[in-house]
Amino acid sequence: MRVKVGHAGTLDPFATGLLLVLVGRATRVQRFVMALPKTYSAVARFGAVSSTGDPEGEIVVTGVVPGGDLAFPVGLIRQRPPAFSAVKVGGRRAYALARAGEAVELAEREVRVYRFQERWREGERRGFEIECSSGTYVRSLIASLGDAYCEALRRTRIGCFDVDDADPERIVELNDAIGFIPEVRLADPEQARRAAHGGVVGAPGGALAALGGAEVVRLTDAEGLIALASPQPDGTLRPTVGLRG
Repeated sequence: MRVKVGHAGTLDPFATGLLLVLVGRATRVQRFVMALPKTYSAVARFGAVSSTGDPEGEIVVTGVVPGGDLAFPVGLIRQRPPAFSAVKVGGRRAYALARAGEAVELAEREVRVYRFQERWREGERRGFEIECSSGTYVRSLIASLGDAYCEALRRTRIGCFDVDDADPERIVELNDAIGFIPEVRLADPEQARRAAHGGVVGAPGGALAALGGAEVVRLTDAEGLIALASPQPDGTLRPTVGLRG
């Protein structure tokens, strides 16, 4: 029997750290897990630049090493993904085009940097901890600091998941894994049955007011997870991702 397997965000070949693997019906919630903020531990080498922004590219030593504190990009910023990235261009990965010698210029995108903190300094190297939105390229953040490239990179957190808790043998139940999505409990068995078949259901009294404008909710009953649903202007809940069975 074939089982679907996915992931919640790739890592660059030189990077290490946390990777969430989705199995079976968990692949249906991939986009929600991938959208979680991520935290990285990065080592920047100053006084040199890399064609790929990491140790695997062509390194050119410039000798320009900054002194003192640096200004870090924090908040909503516009960022252009590196040419050596997995972004698709005309159906092909950008890194494949770049390695083939083709010119690649990717469109800018908006990303958010929640936290950018320097942890240590030693000669031409500095260590940073960076918390950012999904789709942010840490290599580009490091390169924006001056003549520098990302020498080492480790992903330490994805949302509430921490690399210190990671175990290849650990299995997290789907309802627990997406616990960051607000829950709406359906006590009426008929409502639960309808939702399990994709039918629109009425929200329990006061449930929508307590959601704080959430765009997606978990529908559950006594038996567990039913579906993800989208709150509608008329106060109903429309299932968008079926998760029962």
